[in-house]
Amino acid sequence: MSNHLPAHDRDDLTPGAIAPEQSRVPDAIRGYVIGLALSALLTAASLYVLHTNLIWAPAVPIALATLAVAQMGVQLVFFLHLTTAPDNTNNVLALAFGILIVALVIGGSLWIMAHLNHNMVPMEQVLRLQR
Repeated sequence: MSNHLPAHDRDDLTPGAIAPEQSRVPDAIRGYVIGLALSALLTAASLYVLHTNLIWAPAVPIALATLAVAQMGVQLVFFLHLTTAPDNTNNVLALAFGILIVALVIGGSLWIMAHLNHNMVPMEQVLRLQR
């Protein structure tokens, strides 16, 4: 198997990835250091959002969710080297399947808890029956 990428795949590399013919240890480490710095910056920004009054209080969860999505993007690109290259199709499909399963588990749990809450006897009635 050749170490050289076809011409159409040379430009399809993540910011932290390096073409095999240019691969050197310092270049590879540089991608990880950039990812670490961005992750630390996003973590510090999340902590700052929690402890400041600059953001309107009801918007804090939205800001944290936005920073969390950005953090996941940094992790996927710089540490898992997830790209749109043809050889990463299985990785993207596995990620999409994992997201689907997590959404089903969380959504199903919330649905079950909402129906239990709706169908259960109120606590006041339970206490009256015990007397």
